[in-house]
Parts: sequence; structure tokens; C-alpha cells
Amino acid sequence: MSRLGPVLRSYLLLCLSLAASVFTVPTFAQMRPASQESVLDQPGHVPTDDEEELPAMYQHQMVFFRSNEAPGTIIVHTSERFLYVVQGNNRALRYGIGVGRDGFQWSGLKRIVRKAEWPDWTPPEEMIARQPYLPRFMAGGPGNPMGARALYIGGTVYRIHGTNQPETIGSAVSSGCFRLTNKEIMDLYERVPVGTKVIVRQSPEVS
Repeated sequence: MSRLGPVLRSYLLLCLSLAASVFTVPTFAQMRPASQESVLDQPGHVPTDDEEELPAMYQHQMVFFRSNEAPGTIIVHTSERFLYVVQGNNRALRYGIGVGRDGFQWSGLKRIVRKAEWPDWTPPEEMIARQPYLPRFMAGGPGNPMGARALYIGGTVYRIHGTNQPETIGSAVSSGCFRLTNKEIMDLYERVPVGTKVIVRQSPEVS
């Protein structure tokens, strides 16, 4: 019996250790990166001024940008999380954006076909299937996930628009649209006329 004592004690300690590890393992939701589906739409949430304040790198600013596109062209670099408005002379106005999550990213050459202030929001059926709690329709306003302004991209269901979740700028969380903070989309909105060319790239060109 005395020989079994240390064995039993070791066994009990092992069991306790395994039990403790079970309770400290993060849940699947906690293990998922914050830039993916764990960040859901929040209709009705109105961000504070502090939440709207972006890190310096995501605030719109003039940057060096080599391009042969005409001034005024919008170029989106999905992998960089930036939208550029070409200014000419190797310069562009750069905005930080949120982009589509894995499986919802795309590329192509399109144009802006419509503009709207404080747009209404009608989530597509595919989005409702993923997030059944979403409203079927929501009037425009500060708590609307479409934000303060929207630029509609022709030939697609996608838009460049504001957001009531400014913390998602720089992340890949959307269903294919490109989002900016309300302050930033209002600035962009004034610079972009209907008919503007939009080039969406998955990765930047190698210079």
C-alpha cells in the first residue's frame, strides 16, 4: 500500500492539471481573429467621438503614390486596407478602410453610379442568413451600419460607405463593401463625382 501512495498522488495531480487546462482553454470565438466573423454588424450602435478618432496612419493624408491613372481615380488596395484617390504627379490622397473578410474580397474595374447621404440599409438575404438578428430594413441615421454617406459601385452590390463601427477600420470584416469612418466618408464624398473610375486590387503592384 505504501508503494501505491506516490503513484496515486501523481495520478491525482495529473488529473487536476488536466482539469485546470480544460477550464483555461479559450473558446472558439476567442481564438478567432478579431478581424473576421467574430466582429458582427451592430445596427443601432452610435459611436462616440473618441471611438471615431482614428490612429494617425488611417486618417486621410497626402502620400507618394505612383500611378498612370487619371487624377480623381479611386484605387483600393484590399491587402493594405487603404483607398487612394489619385492626385497626379505621383501623389494620392489615402484613406484607411475596412474591407471584405476572407471569401468576400474581390477585384475589378468599376465606376461610381450613385451617391447618397445617410442612406437607408436593406441587408441582402445572404447577410441575414449569416446574421439572423439583423433588421430587414433600417432608415438612415447615426446608428445605421451604412454610416453618413455611400458611394454605390456599378455592376455590383458593393458600396464605399461610412460605418457605426469605427474600430473595424483596418480590418477585414465586411461582406465585400469598403467602409470608412463617418468623418472620412464625408470628406471622400465631396471629392468623388458620379462616374468616377474605381479600381479594386487584392495586392499592390510591384514597382
